[in-house]
Amino acid sequence: MLDTSPAGAAAHRERWIVFIGLAGVSLLAWVYMLHLVSLMQNMTMMETAMPQMAAWGGPEITLTFAMWAVMMVAMMLPSAAPVTGLFVAIQSSQNGPAVVRGRTAVFLAGYLAVWTGFAAVATAAQCGLHEISLAQVPPAAGPLVGGALLAAAGLFQWMPLKRSCLSSCRSPQGFFITEWRDGLSGAWQMGLKHGLFCVGCCWLLMTLLLVTGAMNLLWMAVLTAFILVEKIAPGGERLSRAGGVLLVLAGLWLAAGALL
Repeated sequence: MLDTSPAGAAAHRERWIVFIGLAGVSLLAWVYMLHLVSLMQNMTMMETAMPQMAAWGGPEITLTFAMWAVMMVAMMLPSAAPVTGLFVAIQSSQNGPAVVRGRTAVFLAGYLAVWTGFAAVATAAQCGLHEISLAQVPPAAGPLVGGALLAAAGLFQWMPLKRSCLSSCRSPQGFFITEWRDGLSGAWQMGLKHGLFCVGCCWLLMTLLLVTGAMNLLWMAVLTAFILVEKIAPGGERLSRAGGVLLVLAGLWLAAGALL
């Protein structure tokens, strides 16, 4: 039932403000990703023309980290909308708009801080893969590694850790019942904790971008939609497991194609 009291109306207004803000930031991140795609393509053409400069230095590593950090904002903020909306509703029942907005910003900062840490790890992994690609590795090594990552991501969809983290993401009420903290520091701690659950749920799916290409916007969109659906849609757990089966089959197919 819709709460028509002044407090309920205020909470409803604040939630819409936050949702519009999340949508705006996500859209800006996607637009910036398009810009980074253009920069990366130009850099790739330069490396092709000047092979001696193929090894990555500081600018390339910085750009790669920026790419991963912005990519995490673009892909993960939409799925954070339900838990953020509930956070706003709880805060609105106790505080005025200024306090609610400040604590919500801190909550989201904690959430994104965890994903920024993941971006740093992903950057290191991509740099390592780039260095390997410069070495004289067997031609089948790439598809074999890609197939292994696909299969591992698929198997993880059935693991207890995945189910536990996904349950926390799908049930923000339960998360706040057990993890609620007051004040700005509490908002930061809860943002970090929810970010950890979210990374625990999605990190192997994100590594698939190393297989498909980190600048592949189509696969980014597919993964974003899949993560959003498994977190908020009815029956999302079943979809998550079904997707795991498909990933395992795709991994086996990719590896078999490299060996045959």
